[in-house]
Amino acid sequence: MNDLNIGIIGAGLMGHEHIQNFNLLDGARIGAIADTNAAMLAKALELSDTDARTSHDYETLLSDDSLDALVIATPNFHHIDVLRAALSTGKPILCEKPLCTTLADTAQVMQQVARDKVTFQVGMEYRFKPALAEMIARVERGDVGGVQMLSIREHRFPFLPKVDDWNRFNANTGGTLVEKCCHFFDLMRLIIGSEPVSVMASAGQNVNHLNEIYDGATPDIWDNGYVIFDFENGARAMLDLCMFAEGSRHSEELAAMGDKAKVECLLPQNIVTHGHRDTWAVDKTDIHVPEEILNAGYHSGATYHQNMAFLASVRGEADVVVTAEDGHRAVAMGVAAQMAAREKRRVDMTELGL
Repeated sequence: MNDLNIGIIGAGLMGHEHIQNFNLLDGARIGAIADTNAAMLAKALELSDTDARTSHDYETLLSDDSLDALVIATPNFHHIDVLRAALSTGKPILCEKPLCTTLADTAQVMQQVARDKVTFQVGMEYRFKPALAEMIARVERGDVGGVQMLSIREHRFPFLPKVDDWNRFNANTGGTLVEKCCHFFDLMRLIIGSEPVSVMASAGQNVNHLNEIYDGATPDIWDNGYVIFDFENGARAMLDLCMFAEGSRHSEELAAMGDKAKVECLLPQNIVTHGHRDTWAVDKTDIHVPEEILNAGYHSGATYHQNMAFLASVRGEADVVVTAEDGHRAVAMGVAAQMAAREKRRVDMTELGL
């Protein structure tokens, strides 16, 4: 089989990460790259191990009949416009998270994907972090019994600088609990194996970006919060987010507690622990990730495995792992959490049509 020819729309940090990981994967090559920023486009071409064609608009890339699949890694608020055009090509698409910044837009994409039967994957890299994938596998095997509680903590650095500082404003990102935390809400649904029914939250902007000014406007992106979801099956999940905690021992800690045991994932160290209720013993497993894969991005080796899964779905060898509906529901959870924190009340998912 010939290599799949991949078109990359958006040559920022995530576009670069996709290119670096496709470079490592057999059966794929970068055929074209599009971005409006000349410097980022030049860097992307430098990273690619092919003589990819470049353009300053995605319409030119979409007209390239030699491309077999598309990756969309533009800023969040551009997703919907690019997707409307990209979906009309009928080509397989991997779209970075969040799927879109509003539920109206995610619903439109979900409906178009279903109607036109497009192979479509949402870029939820966290599912594919090797240590986290091991934790999820143990839950799915029933090693912890029925999951009753899920705890997710991310204590990390502030949002990174992006081109034109687009990620400093809720209008561009969908808000922190959509932009950043859709990853975690997707994991909640996956690990618990049920749908959320309601959410309580407290969040705000207390430390980061308060003294920054862009075109006369101060950033309004939140930098911390607590979010608690109740699920249909009786389980509950909590997110503890702090984005001014650079000195954390583990930037991410996830723990699933069942009636039989507790399994925990510690990142970026790629450690999985398993605590047994009957013996009180705790087993520790270090998950090895090759340096070449770790160095190809910022997600603990996840993008390599995510893109491998995408290629398998494009070839018809496997089903899509993270569907448009998964992307829609993760954004819905973020929107509901933003509402709960902003309005200082419990929000039922039925208020969002779910």
